[in-house]
This record gives sequence, C-alpha cells and structure tokens, in this order.
Amino acid sequence: MEIKDLQPQVAFSIFDEITKVPRPSKKEEKIRQYLLDFAKKHGLAVKTDKVGNVVMSKPATPGHENAPTVIMQGHMDMVCESNDKHFDFENSPIPVEIDGDWVRTKGTTLGADNGIGMAASLAALTDDSFEHGPLEALFTVDEETGMTGANNLGEDMISGSILLNLDSEDDAEIFVGCAGGVDTQAFFTYKRSFAPKDFLYFKINIEGLNGGHSGGDIHLGRANANKLLARFLFNLSTKHDVVVSEIDGGNLRNAIPRASHAVIGVHTSKKEVVRTMLNNYIADLENEYKGLEPNLKVTMESVDTPDFTIDEATSLNLIRAIYSAPHGVISMSRELEGLVETSTNLASVKMMADNKIVVTTSQRSSVESRKWDIANQVEALFLLAGAEVTHGEGYPGWEPNMESPIMKITRDAYKELFDVTPAIKAIHAGLECGLFLTKYPHLDMVSFGPTLRDVHSPSERMYIPAVERFWAHLKRTLEKVAELKK
Repeated sequence: MEIKDLQPQVAFSIFDEITKVPRPSKKEEKIRQYLLDFAKKHGLAVKTDKVGNVVMSKPATPGHENAPTVIMQGHMDMVCESNDKHFDFENSPIPVEIDGDWVRTKGTTLGADNGIGMAASLAALTDDSFEHGPLEALFTVDEETGMTGANNLGEDMISGSILLNLDSEDDAEIFVGCAGGVDTQAFFTYKRSFAPKDFLYFKINIEGLNGGHSGGDIHLGRANANKLLARFLFNLSTKHDVVVSEIDGGNLRNAIPRASHAVIGVHTSKKEVVRTMLNNYIADLENEYKGLEPNLKVTMESVDTPDFTIDEATSLNLIRAIYSAPHGVISMSRELEGLVETSTNLASVKMMADNKIVVTTSQRSSVESRKWDIANQVEALFLLAGAEVTHGEGYPGWEPNMESPIMKITRDAYKELFDVTPAIKAIHAGLECGLFLTKYPHLDMVSFGPTLRDVHSPSERMYIPAVERFWAHLKRTLEKVAELKK
C-alpha cells in the first residue's frame, strides 16, 4: 500500500503530495506555489502577504452562513535533519514509507510537523461530505526558525474569530497554552595560529544520538552532542596541551544536537594517552546513557596537519563555555503537573567566515520573566568567556484559558466520537498562537493533532490510526461550530 491510499484517504493523499514538495525553513517558494496551484485547481479564494503567508477561504455550506468563521492554521516549513549529510532537502522529495502502523522515512525528518496539519486543512476545504460554517486556512512561513510568518502576518489576512492550530503531536490531547521562547547567540572571534609540526591531529566524532524537539523532548534527558564533545575536550585540555582546528555540532535552534565533531592536535608523545582517555570516556557515556542512547557512537581518526588552528585563548574559552553552559530542563511548572516551565537548548556550534565561531542556544518558558532570566544567564556566561552576545526578537507564550468556548467544543467533539475525554494541556514547545493573539486579541484558540514521535529528528514518525481520529475530530469540531450563530 502507498501513503496516498491510507485512511483517511482525503488527507493522506494530500500529505503524500506535500512530502514531494521541498520546504526547508526560509525556502518555502515551492510549497507556496503548490498551495497557490491547489487553490486554483479547487476554485478556492486565495491571498498572500509580503512575507509569503497564504490564506485560502471557502464559503459555508448552505444554511450555516451565520456561523463563526473558523481559521485552520499550520505552517509550511519543516525541520531538515538527515542521517545522510548529502541529502538535498531543497530539491529532493522526502523518502516516505509505511512501517506497520507508522509512517516514517528512510533516514530524514518526515515533515509531518506540520505537513499533516496542512493536509488536514486542505482536505477540509475540498471535502463536501460534511457541513461547516465559513472556513479559512492559514499557512505560515518559517515557523521552525523564527516564526517570521506569524510575527509578520499581513493586515486583513484572516477574519475568523476561532483558530484551530493543527500543529500538536499527541492524540486525545487538546492544548490551550504554550511556552514563549527566545534565541541567544554568542560570537567568538579567533586568531589563526600555525598548526604545531610536532603534534598529531585527530578528528573526534560524536554521532548517532536521538536528538529530538528541544521543546517536546527536552525533559527526556537525551544526550546533547555539543555538550559531550566539550566535556571530553575540557578534560583533555586540563591534562595536556591541546590545539583545536575545527569544531562543528548541531544544526537547528529547536533540535537537540545529534552529532558534533572537532579536529584537534596533541603532542606526538600523547597519542596513546588521548586514545586511552577517549576509550574510558566512551565507557562512561555508554554506562550513563544505557538504554537512552543505544546508537551513540564516538570515534577518533587521524587526519592531516590542518592549515591553521584557533588561538589558544579562544579555543579554551570556547570549550569551557560550551561545557559549562546550561542545557535541558531548568524548572518545572508549579501550576500544571508534568509541564516543563523553563528550559534551554545548546543547539549548535558553527565556524563562520571572518574568523568567527557562533554558538546558538534556544530558551523557552511559560513564564515571560523566567524566559529572559535564563536567556540572560546564558548571556552572562558567554560574556565571561569573551564572546559577543545577541538575543533574537523571541516570541510570546500563550496563556491558558480554561474557560475557552472552542476548547469545550473540541473536547466534547472528541468525547462524542471516541467516548474518551481528551486531556486539556499546555505544551512546552512553541506554537504560533501567542503571536496571533498580539494582532488578533479576540481569537479563541486551541491546538490539536495526531500522534507524532521524535519530531525534528530522522526518527520522526506518525501513527496512522491517530491520523484517522484527528481527521474525524477536525470535521466534528467544524460541524459543531457550524451549529453556532455569530
């Protein structure tokens, strides 16, 4: 069976089309054109704004013209992570496959975050088998790397009073709040030094980690490749002279880094000492992460003498800062049991042009003051290490409204369909809802979706039976809203 033949076919056939359209963050031109072509094919009104967001609309079925307008919302872009460093996300389709009750891929992110939300919205716009009020479908750009679309949504793009964010990842759960977030970047400027001739050079490589979503998976205690690398380099540098020629780890601010590497040099007399230290370190990691990181792999290979090394002061400051920088859960919510309140993700370390190295971190919190507190702690640490530090614009959290009318409607719709009362929750991951409220404070919003696992990693997968429930839930919610009057 092919993906397009799965049930509900009306949604899976569109999802199958979406997986064939490249859509990295900030490079949504192809998926935007797909949406415009889809609207034209199905006779749907469509408009765009200056940043590239797309809105389609469909009139109410006869007799429901006076019902509130519902906005179905998802984002166009996807996180691009692959076990194959040469996979071309800008031009290649996602290699999707069926594995029992799951849809997954062959070593890349699936893009069900948020491809399935887009597919469900498009299906609702084209399926004439159920009654609904006026519908709008909003597709935003660049949710994964900055929420540029939601932050710059054009005036008069949407007119509805109810928004269904279809970007959540757990069946039988309805979300009414989310954390806010802000990125912090530290810039180190180094001088190039001659690579010592009496040194041997090695590439230390850490790979095979699970990674995952820096909001949804941060509480699981998974290893951070950047932290593991810095830990070894710090311990090595306290005992022996070490030079660093290259360092790289992680990719995206909202993904826990799965791999990192460094090219280092030690005196020729220390070759076996370094090998022994690394073997002991590997044994420690295998014990510490037993059962949690089964595919963890740490290797060391000889390389040629590099053209240059990073000056000693900068390399030591960088290693010490990465090693000591916080990562993971900072505090848990005292209001909602089991909810992470505040966290930070040491996301990536990249060498740039002009002799600069940038360390990117991402902070989240459901408490605005705590979000900035942890961001400022990260800033203070890197300032002490001699780096220049900047913060992004960030995005606000979405404060839960336990009296939300649409929450009650979606809750009742799920219970009617499946005789299960869904859990009402807030999520530590960032959703665009908080930004929508800043421009449209009248909106009544919830977020729901099917079961996804290991998003933002090549292990990302989607549970097929949950998609069928998700689709039925969306339709029944729209039907119940259609019974209301403005």
